[in-house]
Amino acid sequence: MRLRFLLKPGWLALTAVVFTFAICCFTLLSPWQFSRNTEREQQNAALETSFTAAPLPLTQLLPPGSVVGPRTEWHLVSITGRYLPDKEVVARLRTVQGEGAFEVLTPLQTTDGTVVLIDRGYVRLDSKSAVLPYAPPPPGTVTVTARARADETDPKNRDAFADASTGGRPQSYVVDSRVVARAGRLDIRPGYFQLDTGQPGVLGALPLPQTDSGPFLSYALQWIAFGAMALLGWLYFTVRELKPGGALDDASSPEKTRRKSVAEILAEDELAESGHQK
Repeated sequence: MRLRFLLKPGWLALTAVVFTFAICCFTLLSPWQFSRNTEREQQNAALETSFTAAPLPLTQLLPPGSVVGPRTEWHLVSITGRYLPDKEVVARLRTVQGEGAFEVLTPLQTTDGTVVLIDRGYVRLDSKSAVLPYAPPPPGTVTVTARARADETDPKNRDAFADASTGGRPQSYVVDSRVVARAGRLDIRPGYFQLDTGQPGVLGALPLPQTDSGPFLSYALQWIAFGAMALLGWLYFTVRELKPGGALDDASSPEKTRRKSVAEILAEDELAESGHQK
């Protein structure tokens, strides 16, 4: 029965590889790219809204107990309070416009006593990869307009630490209000707020993301196509093997025509010539 080739080890291995790849394309890789495309669309919509919307008070955009989400990220908020420079943390291993940088994270206590985290922007590195000197935040009460951002997450959940590269200031691997809260023993509300150019205390204002759609949708469709091509290829070779003379036929099968060697072909030619001579 020709279907027996489906149970051969080589064919079983090929089938496992093809179907595993196709399942990954349809259930992991393509949905991942679709989700990234959705995130990019939400980010673009929030950015475009923030370009024209007036800043909202912090408690109006983010009432107590709420966190920054896709609908509120990048929106402008107005915050009044005073900076706490002695609780400042520097975020390391950042890249701004293709060059290394540190981001300066300074807590700010609002007039109602709530503490929020302000990302004052970036400073460049010196020749020894240490942070260059930068200006402290202004003293006294200030009103800043900033963009709401969700906390980054460190997979290793590392705390802030200090070394010579930041002049003894605590430094963090991510921009995360929880890390700064632990370092300064403060109760900081979740999320952080990124300053734009011209705001009190801003250093190098961080550039905003580009509002393009990105390649994620095309990548998702490509993964679907790759998975479909793998299955169609497997089906094609399966049908081919069902026909006589398939590549997986046993060498001893009478249906399999064995290729002649060069020596055999020469011997047959000599035999034919000697027969003609007779």
